[in-house]
Amino acid sequence: MSANAETATGPEAGGPTPEAGPKNEDGPKAEDGAGNGGPAQPYGLPGKPLARGPFLFGLVGGLGVLTAIAIAQMVVNSLSTIILVVVAMFLAVGLNPAVEALQRRGLVRRAAISIVFIGVIVAFVLFGLAIVPPVGRELADFIAAVPGHVNELRDHPALRQLDADYHIISQVATFVTTVLGPSLATGIMGASLVVLDGVFTTVTLLVLMLYFLGSLHTIKAYLLKLVPASRRERTSAISEEILTGIGGYVAGNVLISVIAGVVTWIFLSIVDVRYALALALIVALTDLIPLVGATIGAVVVSAVALLQSVPAGIACAVFFIVYQQIENYLIYPRVMKRSVDVTPAVTVIAALFGGALLGIVGALLAIPVAAAIALIIREVVIPRQARA
Repeated sequence: MSANAETATGPEAGGPTPEAGPKNEDGPKAEDGAGNGGPAQPYGLPGKPLARGPFLFGLVGGLGVLTAIAIAQMVVNSLSTIILVVVAMFLAVGLNPAVEALQRRGLVRRAAISIVFIGVIVAFVLFGLAIVPPVGRELADFIAAVPGHVNELRDHPALRQLDADYHIISQVATFVTTVLGPSLATGIMGASLVVLDGVFTTVTLLVLMLYFLGSLHTIKAYLLKLVPASRRERTSAISEEILTGIGGYVAGNVLISVIAGVVTWIFLSIVDVRYALALALIVALTDLIPLVGATIGAVVVSAVALLQSVPAGIACAVFFIVYQQIENYLIYPRVMKRSVDVTPAVTVIAALFGGALLGIVGALLAIPVAAAIALIIREVVIPRQARA
């Protein structure tokens, strides 16, 4: 009887088994991860997420505001570096058509980049050689002429009478030694620092431009990988058209400036204006600035020529008025017809906004940026609105 009872209460009879008892809530669940092959959790199961109360919402919002302020402050503090990088990239894109033209003639890209980069350095050196010697010569002549002018003033009868009455010469000497001398020394030191900073910035710009020019295809390929595969081909075509437009704009603007500089040099040489080469380089450099650059160069050169002789100044003013009409209505449309497609009103507005935001650099970058935005609107936004 007892044996039968034991048999009836065994596992075979469907009786209760040890596994059917109450389970420990912590034990098996904590071992599920390691027992079932899942990731081990040595610190226990994660708890419930924090309740999204008003305090947590305000804390996260405050941290977001502080982060945005910190990022804005970092951007403002590094604005000069950002502008330098953008300008270097802009110049690299602008010089890329010249590199590709040399590649089509059979040169490898590295050799083509070297030739273009050497040409840029030679242009900078020639500009410095044309500007620095005349300025140094005029400064040396002025310093050498100062004692003679002082002696002439001292021997002048009216000034001698004023000096006898009011001791003007002694007061001027005291002013020069106590106020003007230290101020000039400080100004010379500041000017030297500005020149050194300009040289350092120019060298940095050239190095960055060289790096961007050498890795331009790599940068484009990497950025295209961030675009979804379904849109990559169209994005690549639009970006190539934008880069081609920017390159054409830079090359065309440089070509127009070179033409202006050469024509100005020939005219100034004929009129026999001193420092014709330096003044022509100033015209070429200022002609790169949209809207007002050509006018600035014309005013500077006409003023210098007017200081030498009135007929030369008048002739320069008439020459620049005629040449600007030829450049605006004949040269510019023919050179820029394949680069950027921007209406004149958009060009003016873009240049004004760019100049107000970033000065001369902004004015230079504004027109190709406006052309790129116009292309994106025409190829992306307008078709999407038409399908809506």
